[in-house]
Amino acid sequence: MRRALELATSPDAPLGPNPRVGAVLLSPDGEAVGEGYHHGAGTPHAEVEALRAAGSRARGATAVVTLEPCNHTGRTGPCSAALLEAGVARVVHAQSDPSPAASGGADHLRAHGVDVVGGVLADEAEALNPYWTHQAVHGRPFVTWKAATTLDGRVAAADGTSRWITGAEARADVHALRASVGAVVVGTGTVLEDDPHLAVRRDAEVLSYDQQPLRVVVGARDIPEGARVLDTSAPTLHLRERDPAHVLGVLQAREIRHVMLEGGPRLVAAFVRAGLVDAVRWYIAPALLGSGPAALGDAGMSTITDALRLQVAGVSLVGGDVRIDARVLRAEEG
Repeated sequence: MRRALELATSPDAPLGPNPRVGAVLLSPDGEAVGEGYHHGAGTPHAEVEALRAAGSRARGATAVVTLEPCNHTGRTGPCSAALLEAGVARVVHAQSDPSPAASGGADHLRAHGVDVVGGVLADEAEALNPYWTHQAVHGRPFVTWKAATTLDGRVAAADGTSRWITGAEARADVHALRASVGAVVVGTGTVLEDDPHLAVRRDAEVLSYDQQPLRVVVGARDIPEGARVLDTSAPTLHLRERDPAHVLGVLQAREIRHVMLEGGPRLVAAFVRAGLVDAVRWYIAPALLGSGPAALGDAGMSTITDALRLQVAGVSLVGGDVRIDARVLRAEEG
């Protein structure tokens, strides 16, 4: 299984929209006779790659896979059927498939006489695909709210100026985060007030990234012609409403698994009020303003017991600024 996990994280294995999966086929005497990993949507799954590498040696073999073999036909056929056709005798998988459409592969294999063992290094396998797993379980993308504030929580001065609250290192760190997500979401107010670019910058401050996120602007107001968010450096989608659930539904349909929320206080408050923020990436500059807009607007919390509680996952210095990474604690998590 360790080798299968290593294969799943091969440098050319994309981060989405499909999960990263690795597979190894072992002969009855324990010899590795085939291995493979998923190269992205529309390409053969890891099990099929391993079966092709093994050829006739797959008959009677054990398939070791980081994710339960799928049991549905999408862009490719079901891996459970491919394993049966190849004559595999045993399947050992790590994470169970949480997606309603593709799950059931283990039961299908058992029903056809294959010995199936699940849950081997399951936590490590799930850690490979946290955002894919989240959308499979919850039916929507994972949302990370990114904020950059002064020490007293201001996102801009009283006159509206906000460039730059944080230093160059923190801004470069934000671009690295943008490069890892499928979409960046702001409201029309942010576009009208700040004229942000929202694409991943390629200059001396940032490494070269191939992926550009979808730039999503939500709100009924028009985007001015010539706004930087409309240039050709990255795709842009304008959704003329502010309902967070609808926004995420549109992005889910586009197979976007991880969303970066960069909106202003009102839009962020709408996501928080709807319970649709999962994590926070917060940059704090060692500066004080004393007035100006706060990072979060009215999110419906009127007493301390209503506070949105976070579990801090990490605190670090990025240049001269502090970065805090935290997960939102749901009611069921305490």
